Amino acid sequence: MRTLLATTSGAGHVLPLLGIAKACQSLGHDVLVVGPAGGAETLARSNLDHVLGEDPPADAADRVWAEFGSLPRDQASVVVEREWFMGLCATALLPAVEDAVASFRPDVIVREPCEYASAVVADRLGIPRLNIGISTAAAEMGVLTSLVRSDLDGKSPGLADRLITDPYLTRFPESLDPSPFPATVRYRDDAPLEHSKPIALDDAWGGSTAPLIYVTLGTVAMRQPIGREVLRFLVGELAALDVRVLATTAGATGLGDLGRGAANVHVAAWVPQQIALGASSLVVCHGGSGTTFGALAAGVPLVFVPLFADQPTNARLVESAGAGVALSSGDASAQANALLHEGHAGRLRAAVREVLADPAYRAAAGVIGDELAKLPTAQEAIVRALALRV
Repeated sequence: MRTLLATTSGAGHVLPLLGIAKACQSLGHDVLVVGPAGGAETLARSNLDHVLGEDPPADAADRVWAEFGSLPRDQASVVVEREWFMGLCATALLPAVEDAVASFRPDVIVREPCEYASAVVADRLGIPRLNIGISTAAAEMGVLTSLVRSDLDGKSPGLADRLITDPYLTRFPESLDPSPFPATVRYRDDAPLEHSKPIALDDAWGGSTAPLIYVTLGTVAMRQPIGREVLRFLVGELAALDVRVLATTAGATGLGDLGRGAANVHVAAWVPQQIALGASSLVVCHGGSGTTFGALAAGVPLVFVPLFADQPTNARLVESAGAGVALSSGDASAQANALLHEGHAGRLRAAVREVLADPAYRAAAGVIGDELAKLPTAQEAIVRALALRV
């Protein structure tokens, strides 16, 4: 079988898709990945055959992201989903997808939900599709039904409804994410692709055995000033506690002095998630899906500082399950959310102390982790999803 996979850039979009690409390869598929130039480094590290398309024009990207930070959450979602992903990203990537389909002649196209060029091309040519969830199913259904339906149907009448009925693969547990997609197939993420080679953390804190707090804000937030400001705040506050702090910067510039002078803080551009989580007592993050559900799969509780997108939803779900604490609702603009967190330094320290001291949080995370561990493998899920569609 010839399988073409299509993605936008950003680790939270690329890495789940590449995990499925590896699973397809292990099933004997011929695999080709197409994505924008912005994902070139991650795609190159995957060792998968891939082709690169264009990124949106730089001036348009700057305008969108400059506007994004100050908008209320609902308005920001419209800008990101319709103008950015549905408009600029799909338009920029479409020629590369068309060329890849013409030359590779795939039997099936696998896409992540924010990549729309491949959805349009597959619909035009009658190629079966599989959709790989990167956020909660309810959030992704909301995008299809409320934000981009008219755009999709304008390209091909009824396309939004056809995407809804396509097989939908998700790594998320039913207990937190009951899916509205009628052909949902769940799977466990046994071997997520990482940004760097495994490293040892044993000597990073001079032999200290204090609880390890893993602090990360993913990649998208770290491209923006507000993300870098929040990371500085988090590291500064946590450094005052009797803990070890591991902070990752996603390669963001301007953070060379982060944690400097604090013996209990170790800063790295990237750390493989399974290594960081395997050593952690607690994760402090913004609530991105990859980090959130990766932590739960490892049985690690969380403290959330939600900023935008699906982060407030993830934080609420985990807090309701007893596996973490959210410092705010995250319903304001990204800029306002960032300022709110900095105004509650005492609450951050109190939440960290509470989660570390109360074993109920880790127990609740462990229950979800056990649920995730019982899901089918990615290979098994792909076979089932293809049987539903091909």
